Amino acid sequence: MVNVTYDEIFGAALALPPGLRAMLAEHLLKSLDADQQTELDAVWAEEAQNRVRAVEQGVVRTIPGFQVFRELRSRQDK
Repeated sequence: MVNVTYDEIFGAALALPPGLRAMLAEHLLKSLDADQQTELDAVWAEEAQNRVRAVEQGVVRTIPGFQVFRELRSRQDK
C-alpha cells in the first residue's frame, strides 16, 4: 500500500465536489457499522412487516395524512 498520510487523504477529500464528498462520507460511515447494519436492517424489516400486518388486521387505526398535518398546524398556533 502507498504510504499516504491522513492529512493528504483529508485534503484530497476536501478537494472533491460536494456530491462526491457526501458519497465518500456515506461510504465511510457505512464501513464503521457494516456488521451491525445488516442486523438493524433485519430488525426494521420485521418491524415494518408487523406494522403492515397490524393495519391489515385492524389492530391499529390509521389517520389520514391531511388530518395529521392539520392537527400539527393547530398545535403550532397555540
